[in-house]
Amino acid sequence: MNTERRTFSTDFIVQEERRAYSADFKAQVALAAIKGEKSHAELAMEFSVHPNLVGLWKQQLLNNLNRVFDNDSDNFESVTKFADNRHAQIGQLMAENDFLTKVLGR
Repeated sequence: MNTERRTFSTDFIVQEERRAYSADFKAQVALAAIKGEKSHAELAMEFSVHPNLVGLWKQQLLNNLNRVFDNDSDNFESVTKFADNRHAQIGQLMAENDFLTKVLGR
């Protein structure tokens, strides 16, 4: 009787890691899909993505298109507050960096 344990690690197919696509890339693919000059399958081959992603990004673009022309002041204020917060953090980090540079004598 063979009591040896068999490992199956080589028998399984390891999936690739998920790719992260930039917003610019998604917009480019979605705009090409909206033009309608090529099918989703053709665009998928051209941009090396799954055809379902082409349709998903196209639908997301169409669903959120009204936000481009939305003049809601809440959005502007939240972006301004976010930018101010980041600038404050940058200033603090620069001050800390200068202090540490002087203390360490570099």
